[in-house]
Amino acid sequence: MRKALAFLWGGIFALGLIISDMVNPQTVQSFLDIFGQWNARLAFVMIGAILVAIIPFQLVKHRKIKHTWFNEEIRLPTQQKIDSRLLLGATLFGIGWGISGVCPAPAVALISLGYTQAIYFMVAMFLGMWLYHKVVK
Repeated sequence: MRKALAFLWGGIFALGLIISDMVNPQTVQSFLDIFGQWNARLAFVMIGAILVAIIPFQLVKHRKIKHTWFNEEIRLPTQQKIDSRLLLGATLFGIGWGISGVCPAPAVALISLGYTQAIYFMVAMFLGMWLYHKVVK
């Protein structure tokens, strides 16, 4: 049942990415082009995601909800300090996102749609994760 629900929710999420055109690297790059042909579509997608997530996150944050539907404990990050590791990671993610126009979820959706170019992104992402664990951990 858990896997079926995960597949269903993941499919709905992927469908939302496809409908909003967030799987299109040009759409994402046009959002980042604030001094050129700026496309605000991604801002509306982000606002929609925040509106959907804000109530459940507040319920978890204030411990009104402590477990998932499957009785798994919900643990939010406790680190609130902005440090060099966070800034470096966010910068690298942003650079990769800006260059490729793709982030992890749309990359998986693109691969499932048959766009093999997204494999290059995924390989680079996994290589970066591996390198991080070799160098930093």
